[in-house]
Amino acid sequence: MSRTLTSTTGRPAAGRSPSAGRVLAIGVRRGLLELRQLLRTPREAFTLLSTPLLFILLSTMTDGDIPGSTVPMADLMVAGGITTMIVQAGLLTLTQTLAVEREDGTLLRMRAVRHGIPAYLVAKTVVVTLTALGGSALTLAAGVLVVGSSPPADLRHWLILLSVTALGLVAVVPVGAVLGAILPNAREALGFLMIPLLALMVFSGIYFPMTKLPTAVQDVVQAFPLKWTAQGVRAAVLPDSALSAETAGSWELPKVYLINGAWAVMGFLLAPRVLHRMTRRASGNRPKRTEASS
Repeated sequence: MSRTLTSTTGRPAAGRSPSAGRVLAIGVRRGLLELRQLLRTPREAFTLLSTPLLFILLSTMTDGDIPGSTVPMADLMVAGGITTMIVQAGLLTLTQTLAVEREDGTLLRMRAVRHGIPAYLVAKTVVVTLTALGGSALTLAAGVLVVGSSPPADLRHWLILLSVTALGLVAVVPVGAVLGAILPNAREALGFLMIPLLALMVFSGIYFPMTKLPTAVQDVVQAFPLKWTAQGVRAAVLPDSALSAETAGSWELPKVYLINGAWAVMGFLLAPRVLHRMTRRASGNRPKRTEASS
């Protein structure tokens, strides 16, 4: 009987799981479809453009140089805008999206599909990665054309920018997924997350030099990927003369990749389990509410 059902539904036979490559391919296709739908929505498209425009405006209003260098503070603000796109897509937007889709039953339906949760997480990673890369490219291009900031100096710095951006996103996407799964509802997700996230962004040196912060604060933020993502972005778009404002006097790129890589691995191991647990709880509660209402 089970073989007949398997052949008619087209699903893998019981006990057989699709390969990791197939799960990845399914997730990528789903993510590209979601991205096309997103870009066709005027409100969502405007949201993607608003952050780059805001940071370019702030950059034109920023005076002075990075302490100890001749690099304009406006260049630091452009680098901060790129990092903000990563944080906005991977944490704020994803957390809200997951909270909404948990409430409307999308996440519950994905749990009913074999390996649906890992594929769902891959799809969301694709969406936030491409939107963040697009917003970062707009911020960088506008910074060069409007503010007069410099792009990455050579191929090595371009590769640093791309790799740090991608790894930073992969590091924060599972965090956004977990937060979206555990926060009470979509309305409270943004309010609950905004204040601590803004504090972490400010203290991570995204908008001004880390050397201006107390030593204790510098020690705390080193445990989080935001600090290292911001530092990696600065390593790619700022000249070495801006190292005077870095706490270690160097870009510490090995630490950038090591710590963000550790967050990515731990996150993708933890996030599917949390999502499964949340959807299992939802599927267990829903029938009880239905019976009570009837």
